[in-house]
Amino acid sequence: MSLEIIAAMVVGLAAVWLILQPLLAPGRPRAAVFEPPDPEETPKGVALAALKEIEFDRETGKLSDEDYAFLKAKYTGAALEALRAEAPEAASGDVEVLIAARVRALRSAATSAPPGAPSCSVCGPRPEADAVFCSSCGQRLREGGACAGCGATLSADSRYCAQCGAGVAA
Repeated sequence: MSLEIIAAMVVGLAAVWLILQPLLAPGRPRAAVFEPPDPEETPKGVALAALKEIEFDRETGKLSDEDYAFLKAKYTGAALEALRAEAPEAASGDVEVLIAARVRALRSAATSAPPGAPSCSVCGPRPEADAVFCSSCGQRLREGGACAGCGATLSADSRYCAQCGAGVAA
């Protein structure tokens, strides 16, 4: 009987300790959760929302044309500044320079095709090793490409691989 009383007291003390521990022990610091700002809370969002609001107020007759013109100029400037701040690389460069850089990057990616890759007579080498048609212009490619099974070079009119006998996609 005394053993049962001691066991009950140990269980009771453990239950009281488990209940009181969160209250007595200092809490663990929680990691801050990154929450991206609401688009309407950014400077760009505030300016665009203001532009919508003044447009609505003008349509409903709450703003005079002079007030509308003043507010529109003010918030359009704020929206442009926010857009320029979001994309500094586009704002600092000439559009033609940016386009030329993008074209060079795309051409260098297209010319870095794997060896034995098919080549289009219009667009040049294609990065897709198993392509039958050009992914840019749709023309049939000059070379047959490479076998998907063994990687052997295929001729343009191949229906089966000469090395492993695998069927070639038409």
